[in-house]
Amino acid sequence: MATLKVTQIGSPIRRSPDQRATLVGLGLNKMHRTRELKDTPDVRGMLRKVAHLVKIEN
Repeated sequence: MATLKVTQIGSPIRRSPDQRATLVGLGLNKMHRTRELKDTPDVRGMLRKVAHLVKIEN
């Protein structure tokens, strides 16, 4: 299965609680942390919600 390399580039400070929870759900709770995530529709939806806070690489 394909994976996506996701890096948090934006701070969750002054963001809504659901955006913070989405970052934690993705495993991104600190700046510049990187995770390899499976490319599924669920993960794509979560990334769309916090697209302004993350950098996505294939």
